[in-house]
Amino acid sequence: MTLSRFPLVATTALALIALSACARTDAGGGSGDDAGAAPSSSAPETAAGLVLRMTQEGGFVPAERIVGRIPEVSVYSDGRVITEGPVPAIYPGPAMPNLQVTTISPDEVAGLAKKAQDAGVRTGSDLGQPNVADAPNTRIDVIVDGATQSVSVAALGMEQANDPRLTPAQREARAKLSAFIDKVREFGASAQSKPYAAEKIAALAQPYVKQDDGLPGAFAPVAWTGPALPGEFLNPNVKIGCVIADGPAVLAATQQAKANQQTPWTSGKEQFRITFRPLLPDEAGCADLRKQK
Repeated sequence: MTLSRFPLVATTALALIALSACARTDAGGGSGDDAGAAPSSSAPETAAGLVLRMTQEGGFVPAERIVGRIPEVSVYSDGRVITEGPVPAIYPGPAMPNLQVTTISPDEVAGLAKKAQDAGVRTGSDLGQPNVADAPNTRIDVIVDGATQSVSVAALGMEQANDPRLTPAQREARAKLSAFIDKVREFGASAQSKPYAAEKIAALAQPYVKQDDGLPGAFAPVAWTGPALPGEFLNPNVKIGCVIADGPAVLAATQQAKANQQTPWTSGKEQFRITFRPLLPDEAGCADLRKQK
């Protein structure tokens, strides 16, 4: 079975369940939401101990893939580092994302935050806009002493070496940030990683559409025993509902049913396709997923 380390690349697209929101890429250069502004509070607050987060924003992807997107790396003040581990490149993909957690020391957490800022994670940093269309932005937030520094960099790592739209200083800054990101991604390959056990899991529900792909045995209906679906709509235009359910109970149900990404879940008299999104320590509910870009 072929495995893929980072689920954001194309070869693992089938391992993600369809989600929905309005896809977009931030306009302008490679700075945060407000270039030159003071540290913002747009990233998650420090109450749950978030210190660093790296995620992808926008890009030319189906709109339904945005809501519930899982951050690539989340680092917390207690030393937890949560990443998405390898997923099988099969169809249909597993029902549950493969989130992994490893633990580093408080000194390593503090050092990581400093290295991020030294690498250019500062609100207002000029990282340019390369001549690359429809690519996602790489966003990094660092929260220290209640203040957030952020960058959202277009097409990082996809730019040409001599891109005329980038100055030498911008190219150097992007290379420095890319080197830091490569180091952060190594946490996902840690031998000390273990499955992340989420206390709560969001069930993102859409009306089920019967698949006609010659795999009838893969789509046996399963009774949903959590809160009634579809729940509150995260995006009324595409009718994606959200309910919060007990994490261990949902995990047990998917394992017992041998569910996959195309399993129809029955709630009341209707059937739904569910995207399971484990909530991270700094996330409280559906409202946190609605904010994602």
